[in-house]
Amino acid sequence: MSSQSPAPKPRVAVVFGGRNSEHQISVLTAGAVLDAIDRDKYEVLPIGITADGRWALAADDPARMALEGRELPTVERVADSDTGAVLLPVSPGSREVVHTEPGQVPKALGEIDVVFPVLHGPYGEDGTLQGMLELAGVPYVGSGVLSSAVGMDKDYMKRIFASFGLPVGPYVTVRPREWERDPAAARKKIVDFASEQGWPVFVKPARAGSSMGITKVAGLGELDEAVETARRHDPKIIVESLLRGREIECGVLEFEDGPRASVPAEIPPVSNHDFYDFEAKYIDSASGIVPAPLSAEETERVRELAVRAFEAASCEGLVRADFFLCEDGEFVINEINTMPGFTPISMYPRMWQEAGVSYPELVDRLIQGALRRPTGLR
Repeated sequence: MSSQSPAPKPRVAVVFGGRNSEHQISVLTAGAVLDAIDRDKYEVLPIGITADGRWALAADDPARMALEGRELPTVERVADSDTGAVLLPVSPGSREVVHTEPGQVPKALGEIDVVFPVLHGPYGEDGTLQGMLELAGVPYVGSGVLSSAVGMDKDYMKRIFASFGLPVGPYVTVRPREWERDPAAARKKIVDFASEQGWPVFVKPARAGSSMGITKVAGLGELDEAVETARRHDPKIIVESLLRGREIECGVLEFEDGPRASVPAEIPPVSNHDFYDFEAKYIDSASGIVPAPLSAEETERVRELAVRAFEAASCEGLVRADFFLCEDGEFVINEINTMPGFTPISMYPRMWQEAGVSYPELVDRLIQGALRRPTGLR
């Protein structure tokens, strides 16, 4: 009677960090994901992308990726070497990962079966990494190239939502060439919008997340500084009117039979913060209310709109959809995040926990979904 070797466990490359202002948030997320992955079911290869874009082999140590006081972690803190580099496969048919060190023979790290990219912001969440993985034929967690790009660009995101009949608030976009060629005309465009909609307005980078670079502008005297703050994160900016109402979030997760919405949550006003900004989210640990205190009809409506937003942008895997419940009782969609904050205390996992899906189960479902989904046109 011959004994058979057990089937090899799928190997998951957790990729995190990145060349953007959300680098440290990504490292926090990676620590939580690494801690939750079932090691009896999967092998894990942590890969960090440094702030200057180098792919580094990282220590499989979630504790080193945690918040220390008010200090956020970096890939440099958890990288196994400050000189080596990790090379992912670049063509279909090979999933071999290689580690190189100056003056050393490249070392094969084995093949990977799926990538879990816990990257936030440009050069990771915006379709760039997804495009590379598509070229290599490597499955990955989350949305594809187009959906990731749409989810990153608030201007085109709102255009797509509006075209699908989703309720979108008033906004105006200032593109890089507009500000560079004729800043006076670009400024007038914003002022005309604010005069029509009413001050204050929010000036935001069009392609950033974690509330980076956002300023609430009460009048003309604050405008130029707000624009420059936003442009430090992205040369393309978006200006939105103030929507008075409650901030409501809802998670969407793709199951075998299609996307489903979670229990919704509410982000209450945060003391000492003008709005739900970066400091409130990550440093002062502001906490949302889960489930949101909504009527049955309101809950059903926002869950329906969240799934519609997921489908409108052709998303895959997961999305967090953010809404305003305005004073007139209508929901307006603000944005979606195709790779939302994903620590156990982040809103997306908390909403699914309340809906009966634990954090480890959430991680497992995302990996299994990615393993089932082919790369390429679909």
